[in-house]
Amino acid sequence: MTAVLTLRARIRLVLALLLALTFVPTTPARAADPARTAAPAPAPGAARPHGAEVVAVTRVADRQLDLTVRSTALGGRTVNVRLLTPDGWNPADRSRHWPTFWLLHGCCGDYTSWTAKTDVAALDSLRDVLVVMPEAGWNGWYSDWWNHGEGGDPAWETFHTVELRHLLERDWGAGHDRVVAGLSMGGQGALLYAARHPGMFRATAAYSGSAHPLLNDESVDRLMGFFAGQGDDPLRVWGDPVAQRRVWEAHDPFHLAKRLKHLPVYLSCGDGTTGPLDPPGATSALEADFNRQNHALAAELKRVGARHLTTDFYGPGTHAWPYWQRALHDSLPMLLGALGVTG
Repeated sequence: MTAVLTLRARIRLVLALLLALTFVPTTPARAADPARTAAPAPAPGAARPHGAEVVAVTRVADRQLDLTVRSTALGGRTVNVRLLTPDGWNPADRSRHWPTFWLLHGCCGDYTSWTAKTDVAALDSLRDVLVVMPEAGWNGWYSDWWNHGEGGDPAWETFHTVELRHLLERDWGAGHDRVVAGLSMGGQGALLYAARHPGMFRATAAYSGSAHPLLNDESVDRLMGFFAGQGDDPLRVWGDPVAQRRVWEAHDPFHLAKRLKHLPVYLSCGDGTTGPLDPPGATSALEADFNRQNHALAAELKRVGARHLTTDFYGPGTHAWPYWQRALHDSLPMLLGALGVTG
C-alpha cells in the first residue's frame, strides 16, 4: 500500500483538503446553568459502576437532561451525556427500565449535535424510549486508542460500552434492549459497537457512515487526516494502516460484516453531488468516498448472508444534516421495531 510510503506528505495534503469540507460545528459551551445540580447520591453501599460516576446533572429542556460523567477510561476526565427521556421516566423508580436508543454524533460535533441540528426531541415516536447521546470526542472514532501499543486514555469504546452502559442501567432507567445509530464518524461507531459487542444491540443504523475505511488509499488517507484532527498524532488512534493492519481491520465494519449478518442493519448515503436538500452547487468529496464505502459494505453483507439489510443510497446529496434527519426518520420504524416499540 502506497499510503505508508508517503504518509507524512499525504497527511499534510489531506489536512489542506479538509479545510474545504463542511464539518459539523461544535456547540459553544453554555454559561452556568441554574438547572445544573450535583448528581444524586448512589444507593447506600453502591460502588462506582465500572469506573464512571455522574458528578452533576443539568436540566436542559423538557425531557432533556445532561449528565456530567467522570470516567476512568478517559483518564479521570469529565464528559457530558445528553438523555432524551421517555414519558413517565423516573430514575428513582429502580423497578422500571426503558428500551434504550443510542444516538451517536459525528466528527467535529458533540453530545448536543442531534438535539441542536434535528427535530429528534420533538418526535412522538421516541416518547417511549430512553435516547442516549454521549460525548465521543471531536475525533474520538468510538475506539480505545492504540497509543503506539500502550492503550489507555482515551478509551471511548470502553467508556460507552462498559462504563456508561452500566451506569445508565444502574441509576438512570436504561434497559437491556438497545439499538444504536449514528452519522458519519458516529455511523462507523454504530456499526462497530453492534459488531464488536455481540448481543448488546438489537439493530444498528449508519447515516453517511465511514463503513470501509480500508477500501483504498484515498479512504485511508482521508481518515488519517481526520485522525490528525486538531494537531493530534494520527498514529495514536489505530496505528499505521499497514504495520497495524489487524487493528485497522478490527475497526473496519466491512471486515466485521459476518458479525452483523444476523442483525437488522440500515445504511444510507448520498453520492456527494448536489441534492434536493443542498444549496445550489454544493458538493462533497467526503460523501462520495463514504458512498463507495457503504456500497462495498452492503455488498459484503449480502455476500455473507445478511438477513435484514436495508439500504437507502439515494443518489444526489452531500454530507449534511438535512439528509441525516431524513435518514433518522426513515430508519426509526426498523430501529423501534427491534425494540418492540410501536411509533
